[in-house]
Amino acid sequence: MSETEAHRSSASSRREQAIREFVSDFADCEDRELLEDMLLTVCRLASDGTGRGELKILSKALAELRYAFKVFAPYAEVRKVSMFGSARTPMDHPDYLQADRFARRMREQRWMVITGAGDGIMHAGHVGAGREGSFGVAIRLPFEQATNPIIAKDAKLINFKYFFTRKLMFLKEASAVALFPGGFGTQDEGFEALTLVQTGKNQLIPIVLVDAPGGTYWPRWRDYVTSELLGKGMISPEDMNLLRMTDDVETAVQEVVQFYRVYHSSRYVRNLLVLRLNEPLSEARIEKLNDEFKHIITTGQIEPRTGPIEGEEGEYPDKPRLTLHFDRKSIGYLRLMIDEINEARRPPAL
Repeated sequence: MSETEAHRSSASSRREQAIREFVSDFADCEDRELLEDMLLTVCRLASDGTGRGELKILSKALAELRYAFKVFAPYAEVRKVSMFGSARTPMDHPDYLQADRFARRMREQRWMVITGAGDGIMHAGHVGAGREGSFGVAIRLPFEQATNPIIAKDAKLINFKYFFTRKLMFLKEASAVALFPGGFGTQDEGFEALTLVQTGKNQLIPIVLVDAPGGTYWPRWRDYVTSELLGKGMISPEDMNLLRMTDDVETAVQEVVQFYRVYHSSRYVRNLLVLRLNEPLSEARIEKLNDEFKHIITTGQIEPRTGPIEGEEGEYPDKPRLTLHFDRKSIGYLRLMIDEINEARRPPAL
């Protein structure tokens, strides 16, 4: 080892030791190794010669996310739906009234609503859910975006400078997405939600497209997606399973809440997909799943478990599980499998 390399190695060791001591003294917690990694990254930014502009972006983004995590933390066990739609929709418009009704019904189901905190559809969402049932994730813009009076000055209002930090919270905290007619922003949020779910970068959640009764906004959007994206092979037929479209509020509400009738949540543990359930499935139901969805399993079959497996860190210890070696690409078929799981509690037809 050269003298220069030895000096760098020594400096690195001293730096890491100093970080460990700092965290131990001032920020000791269960996940201290992650804090140490973050501080190490900060030190590397300095040694990389990162420019002031880039450092300002990172500093502000970290501060925004830290505060957002803090605001949402007390409500972690409450299901939430992110609602998107035009800020320009007037209060007497059928789309506004539909969004109001949807948010009101979701609150009756003990869900909370997340919107961008502005006017139009966002205002309707907060009116329907009420101040106590609402979160606002606002963006600072030079025009058009003003915080609506329902969520203004509420402790659950978060103001963001950056779209990317705001968009992260919209999906990270949501157990469902409801899209109402809107402009570029609505299209952006809708396609991002679909992209992140399709690629497995976000939990599989219900995504429902809601029109006013007799509305044409989403049918025409679907025509475009079907003809230009699906028709030209840019998406797969099963990708269409990731969304539902309706002009009926009750249908939209049931699409969301029924997704969690039996299915609860999921996570990967190494190469194994773990599905947590609200109740165990019968042997016959599991056998049916193995028969119908064997094409999305790379090896073995769907297996029932009575509780957390090694590596799950004890999450939801009371929930029964299903485990499978999922191919990680057939998300549209996985959605159909969850629908089948949820059928376990559907009352038999008369």
